[in-house]
Amino acid sequence: MIATTVTQKLTFDQFLGECPEDKRYELVNGEIVEMNATRNHDDVADFSADSFKYEIQRLSLNYVVKNTAIVRTVTQSGIVQGRRPDVSVIDRDLWRSNRSAYSALREPIQLAVEVTSTNWDDDYIDKLDEYQRLGIPEYWIIDYLAIGSRDFLGNPKIPTVFVYLLDAEGNYQKTAFQGVDRIVSRTFPELMLRAEEVMNA
Repeated sequence: MIATTVTQKLTFDQFLGECPEDKRYELVNGEIVEMNATRNHDDVADFSADSFKYEIQRLSLNYVVKNTAIVRTVTQSGIVQGRRPDVSVIDRDLWRSNRSAYSALREPIQLAVEVTSTNWDDDYIDKLDEYQRLGIPEYWIIDYLAIGSRDFLGNPKIPTVFVYLLDAEGNYQKTAFQGVDRIVSRTFPELMLRAEEVMNA
């Protein structure tokens, strides 16, 4: 007879209690997963966040931009996840509704940005599904290294910013931006940002 050890899966609330806020962790399939990022990855995420903050200030929009927010999502099979987008644009009233709470949200944020890395399939498949299921109106995938598969990037693979927008039926519709293309955002309709500016940050 072989003895097996069953690891207790964490709930979302347990994850929040055990997860230090000074590091990047996500709850994936009931387990805490550390999310490591290169400096280049962080520069791309920071440039995007700064661009959003500028628009918010310029137009007095009711949003905040965070890189620490954890969003509670649910997979197609009903597993609760704790995702931490590289950049989160959040309704200011939602963010301030409980200021003593941890930076976790159970409601959809306005815009999530994921900058791809070696676990790119999470961004293109798992998070895409979870963010759509939660009802996040706008989701960006910034594949600055063209690391995703040819199914997404084409052949040859070209660095691309994908913007997914929820339609009336609650499904994402995708638009790809490359090179000098101006990125079109529903959240920031006056944003003057070219794909190459983001990816070369």
